Amino acid sequence: MWRHWGAPVDVTALAPLATTQPRATFSTDVPVPLALVPVAGAGWFGPAGLDCRRAGKPLVVRLSAQGVVCETDRLEAVLADEDNGLDVTVAVVAADDCMRFAVMVRNTGATALQIDRVASAVLPLSPSARTLISFSGRHNGELVEQRTAVPTHGWVREQRQGLTGHGGPPGLFVLGEGAGWHRGEVWALQLVWSGNHRILVEPDGAGGWTLLAEAVLASGEITLLPGESFAAPEAITCFSATGRNGVIAAFHRSIRSAITWPGGTMRARPVHFNTWEGVYFEHDDARLGALAEAAARLGAERFVVDDGWFVGRGNDRAGLGDWSADPVRYPRGLAPLAEKVLSLGMEFGLWIEPEMVNPDSQLYLDHPEWVLGSATGAPLPEARHQLVLDLTLPEVREHLFSTLCDLLRHLPVTYLKWDHNRALAPAVTAQGNCGSHAQVLGAWALWDRIRASFPDIEIEACAAGGGRIDAGFAARAHRFWASDNIDATSRTAIQRGFLQFMPPELMGAHVGASPAHATGRSQALDFRALVALPGHFGIELNPERMGQQEVERLTHWVALYKRVRDRLHHGTCWLGEGADGLVWQAHGAPGDFLLLVTRPRPTSLAREAPLCLPMLGDVPQVMVRLIESAIPHRLQAPALGAMRSSGLRFSGSWLAGNGLPLPHLGGEGAALFEVRAA
Repeated sequence: MWRHWGAPVDVTALAPLATTQPRATFSTDVPVPLALVPVAGAGWFGPAGLDCRRAGKPLVVRLSAQGVVCETDRLEAVLADEDNGLDVTVAVVAADDCMRFAVMVRNTGATALQIDRVASAVLPLSPSARTLISFSGRHNGELVEQRTAVPTHGWVREQRQGLTGHGGPPGLFVLGEGAGWHRGEVWALQLVWSGNHRILVEPDGAGGWTLLAEAVLASGEITLLPGESFAAPEAITCFSATGRNGVIAAFHRSIRSAITWPGGTMRARPVHFNTWEGVYFEHDDARLGALAEAAARLGAERFVVDDGWFVGRGNDRAGLGDWSADPVRYPRGLAPLAEKVLSLGMEFGLWIEPEMVNPDSQLYLDHPEWVLGSATGAPLPEARHQLVLDLTLPEVREHLFSTLCDLLRHLPVTYLKWDHNRALAPAVTAQGNCGSHAQVLGAWALWDRIRASFPDIEIEACAAGGGRIDAGFAARAHRFWASDNIDATSRTAIQRGFLQFMPPELMGAHVGASPAHATGRSQALDFRALVALPGHFGIELNPERMGQQEVERLTHWVALYKRVRDRLHHGTCWLGEGADGLVWQAHGAPGDFLLLVTRPRPTSLAREAPLCLPMLGDVPQVMVRLIESAIPHRLQAPALGAMRSSGLRFSGSWLAGNGLPLPHLGGEGAALFEVRAA
């Protein structure tokens, strides 16, 4: 059973729960506490961690402990119900200041066992919990932070589109009394899962709450034959006594430890040039060759050919599934373009969307039975003029693997942008079953096979922008495309949401055109570049449409990113807020970090308020230097000149308690500082 989840406590003199828990009227004589795997039917009225059936009849499960292994950083409990013929193994591993939960159910009976629910984690929340921080979103508006008081009755965040969704990772932050970015108790969780999911919080009747996280299973989706097992997605959980930033740092460490980089370690994240908003579907050898030359002059190190390169792909209505170069646009294939990109000193990348098919394609003409929903016989709803291939079928995965192998063996591709541009509807397999869960496992299996066969290739996870950002793909990908919206003001909020779960080196962040294609708003180049700088920096525009001064300025930003990227992409990332809508983030260590201060919208203040930096409280002296800025306002303090040149000296305690004096940022203004121990 659960006794506590929170700060470390001394349990040497802990009295048994049965002797300390008060009884309640209209309740069982013996209270039923929160078990490691709670089940309904025996006096537990909170959310159940396991629901299953045999022959359509719900089972009243009674689990008893068969064995518990407890080590320094690992606990494993085996629970069994011999009467109903099943056992459950719960493994908890402590690493990177997180706990990872893994739950597996095994059918030990003689007949099929249908699984309706297996929670990845069911956890107690303290009576001091006050606020839930979750994220919602849509295409071009991902990762919108939502703040809710802990519920009187109950709270649910659920996604049923078959993929992670534009609300970001399946996760939740729970803030204690007075908790914020830098102080206070915070409990948090995210699922290692890329499909339908549910996170719920319910009051426990004793002043606290119960937190549950799980993959959502459709009726009949998971059936275990005798001897078979089902593994729930892992859950990464964290408690912090140092505010939200304590959780963020732990999440980043946990995600970083799960990534497999080509060569074993992460190299400096190369400057990325993506062709999509530069040319869209207007592809041909000459146009893309000229774009590659312009990218190289800007200092790009990787050139990614986005959608539009394959057979019949003059728009988004045709071609998906036929993964060979369009003979009209590329009469000699893609090899000459790839060779030119390499000769310019850049790596060659390619956009693909292998999980999808257009009805107007040779693949669909040959295999209409390969799409989800084909078994229903009903008309299939299209989205972006495409259908979803049934990755639960081995022959579909084999075809896609063979097709991708042909591409990767005949072209010098070192990078794939792997897209997924629609929800799963209908999510019905060729066998007529709901296939949402199995579809995710099929996608993971295909990614894993490609990664194993081509270990030197990096892959970007994209799903209509940020629709598939989660810890499941973090173990398989090397970059996430956070949003198709490159408007810098929009991106400020989107990227802050991203950084609460994922480290900055995984965050694709591009300098786009002005006006922004997604919103029509215009922003200065310096502001666009500063917003993109802390992530995996890239460019997505057509340089031919820029003036010479802008080209020179963008070249400057590319060079600056190359100088600071290693400092941005290692160590700790802190987030914080200043006065009147100002936001900031810092990357590095307490005595050596880069600080980005951003004001997305104009302020009502006559002067910028000083910015407190709590992580400097124990650092005696620091030098602060203003490296770069996008400051539209000219009324600046005289000390700004010194800060731009040699820097200004401060005591760390002053900056932690009173704050850093800031230049007037106006609206859509930003500044990048270097802070180093003196």
